[in-house]
Amino acid sequence: MSDRLSVFKTYKLYVGGKFPRSESGRVYEVTDSKGNWLANAPLSSRKDARDAVVAARKAFGGWSGATAYNRGQVLYRVAEMLEGRREQFVREVADAEGLSKSKAAAVVDAAVDRWVWYAGWTDKISQVTGGANPVAGPFFNLSSPEPTGVVAVVAPQQSSFLGLVSVLAPVIATGNTAVVIASEKSPLPALSLAEVLATSDVPGGVVNILSGRTAELAAPLAAHQDVNAIDLAGADEELAKELEIAAADNLKRVLRPQAVDYSETPGIDRMTAFLETKTVWHPTGSLGASGSSY
Repeated sequence: MSDRLSVFKTYKLYVGGKFPRSESGRVYEVTDSKGNWLANAPLSSRKDARDAVVAARKAFGGWSGATAYNRGQVLYRVAEMLEGRREQFVREVADAEGLSKSKAAAVVDAAVDRWVWYAGWTDKISQVTGGANPVAGPFFNLSSPEPTGVVAVVAPQQSSFLGLVSVLAPVIATGNTAVVIASEKSPLPALSLAEVLATSDVPGGVVNILSGRTAELAAPLAAHQDVNAIDLAGADEELAKELEIAAADNLKRVLRPQAVDYSETPGIDRMTAFLETKTVWHPTGSLGASGSSY
């Protein structure tokens, strides 16, 4: 009979491609649906939130400047790595959401497929949302989408994994960088996802994941002058109203909370919510003596 002690996992934040503990040194207990202790998760502070924004802004230039095809490759790599750690996530999702193993497996499989789905959209969304515009005059008028910038994401509270992937993947697929507040009650799948992202060619700072009190972290992000948009998916009605008011200070884009069935195939709404449209005018002219034009 072995007297070996099992090694408990230490969950950490994911900021700038690294795994720091909260600068506050605080943790909080995470329990399963029956109240049994699962782990201690970092209780992030406002300083952690500000550090995450700095990391996201630093990563934005490189990520938004990458080709859409390359971003698709990276997102597909996330799906590959997640598939390889499927059993771990099945256990964590089952504990976090009180699901049977078979239902948790279905959730994880759907999350893997969701990454693949958005990977396929990275080099197609510009054709759907951009194009040539008919104008009166000798001009070409072309519209093309560009990423908004740094997006704060309040992840869904109940759907701690599939919901998280469903709100995070469209943000980074279109070239934005993200600061994610994980589900307050069930943060462990999100913190484990950070380990997948770190080994999936996702550049450090593109995704930053914080755990802790949703209201405590969302307030400084909503008011932060270097955050360009915020997704309120996991905020309740009262908190969402407060965050929307704070976000108005620098005219952030705000995606309001709405009832969503994350098991359904998504549309493109979450991608277009965090895209800006750039329109370019270019004069037409004549080429050569023949008068041919372009």
